[in-house]
Amino acid sequence: MNANTQQPESLHFSTLNCRGQLIDLSQPKMMGILNVTPDSFSDGGSFNTEKTALVQVEKMIGEGATIIDIGAQSTRPNAQLLDSKDEILRIGKIISSLKKEFPHVLISLDTFFSETVQFGFKEGINLVNDISGGMYDDEMYETVAYTGLPYVLMHVNGSYHSMHEKLIDDDIILKLNHYFSEKIQLLRGFGIKDIILDPGFGFGKTVAQNHQLIQEFNQLSFGQFPILAGISRKSFIYKPLGKSPLDVEEETQKLHLKMLEKGAKILRVHDVAATKKTIDHFISN
Repeated sequence: MNANTQQPESLHFSTLNCRGQLIDLSQPKMMGILNVTPDSFSDGGSFNTEKTALVQVEKMIGEGATIIDIGAQSTRPNAQLLDSKDEILRIGKIISSLKKEFPHVLISLDTFFSETVQFGFKEGINLVNDISGGMYDDEMYETVAYTGLPYVLMHVNGSYHSMHEKLIDDDIILKLNHYFSEKIQLLRGFGIKDIILDPGFGFGKTVAQNHQLIQEFNQLSFGQFPILAGISRKSFIYKPLGKSPLDVEEETQKLHLKMLEKGAKILRVHDVAATKKTIDHFISN
């Protein structure tokens, strides 16, 4: 790593305990996205059967993904809100099949329902990825604490129906650090130990605010917690360029590299192979 990208010692996190499997964050890791939805904006309906999910996960693992993030709920604008029972029906046996076929892969469950977390825990998940920061289900923190799993804490607006509204007038970095500080205190109170922060790119933030988050990424969390960056196929990248979500891979990797240089520890991505090259370039330089 070049001297100009050397991170402060406080940013050198050690490991996350993912149900007995330790994930080493001394080097960045990739979280491959598996949407088991019919309506996600760029890959809805592509991997929502057990067979197609297994094929896609095998591909992502082969390309370098350490974590597979499974989501059954679309969070695109104007998406239909599912309840937990429908999420569980969509997931079906996919988690247990993945754990049987790929026993060493880490499975993250993308949900804001505690009931879905309980189901996923029984099926073998290793992390909980909650876009709501615990705000959409009052039993989420208690449930995560019971499982003992690492928790991805994302910044988002206070309700499902306002998650995409541009409501932040304050400095975005100050706003997020205040949000994270309050939520971390609550999580600690429940006994949740392993916390990963996610600034929530694209959720209720302007294009300018998203780019400010990238430019000042190293000012989030005061260097005390690992940060996950999820910018893959986000509209703040492709819409200003007049492109589609599938046509901004070069631009996305440039932004990935910038965030790696500023301390990102996990990249949540659709395009694993391209991101692997970016991480390898970052590590080798």
